Amino acid sequence: MNITNKTILVTGGGTGIGFAIANKLSGNGNNIILAGRREDVLKEAVAKLPNASYIVTDVTKDADVDNLVKQVKNKFGGLDILVNNAGTGIFNPLDSDSGKVYENARFEIELNYLSVVKLTERFLPFLKASKEAAIINIESIVSYLPSLAIPTYSATKAALHSYSLALRLTLEASNPHIKVFEVFPPFVDTDLAKAFDAEKLSPDEVALDLYNALLKDEYAVRNGQTKEVYPAYQQAPEITLKHFNGIEA
Repeated sequence: MNITNKTILVTGGGTGIGFAIANKLSGNGNNIILAGRREDVLKEAVAKLPNASYIVTDVTKDADVDNLVKQVKNKFGGLDILVNNAGTGIFNPLDSDSGKVYENARFEIELNYLSVVKLTERFLPFLKASKEAAIINIESIVSYLPSLAIPTYSATKAALHSYSLALRLTLEASNPHIKVFEVFPPFVDTDLAKAFDAEKLSPDEVALDLYNALLKDEYAVRNGQTKEVYPAYQQAPEITLKHFNGIEA
């Protein structure tokens, strides 16, 4: 797809993968809008980007989402690309005695999944009005292979993958100018993955892979380890799942 002269909204855009994507898509006449909860982080981020602005938003709060939609409409007149990147993950073993497994899972699903459904629904009229549009959902290797350390996070990313597949087929039939891209990074060198002792990609590598996929209309962007293990997952999912979690098959 053409990624010039577009209005682009990136949630969780102040740091990590979100900022790297915003940075890669900046320039070329694009308007970059960063959404996030921390104004100090957003201010610092937009200062590094051309033609960028920010809107302080907690995507789990209805009032904040109402304001975000209103501000995008009033300031920019529409939207061409929605990047659903905001998310969180919590170390949450299912046999934990913390008493917080459900509480953690509920928070994760509100942010990682339900907020995406909400934002997509709210911005879909804008995308329908665009000549060429895209929805980019940031998912994970655990969309395919749940991690026993972050199982409820894994479940939210699996739900987002299922939703994205259905959304793509729906829009291909009703609004084919809106393309749905999914990004499946492995562990990435961000605050979210600090606690994990694993090989990590840089956010810039993830952003570059996405940029190239947008140009080629490649809708599933599998980065690093995800690309390596995906064929094994297709051939032997249960064995690959055990290997992924360090369990002998």
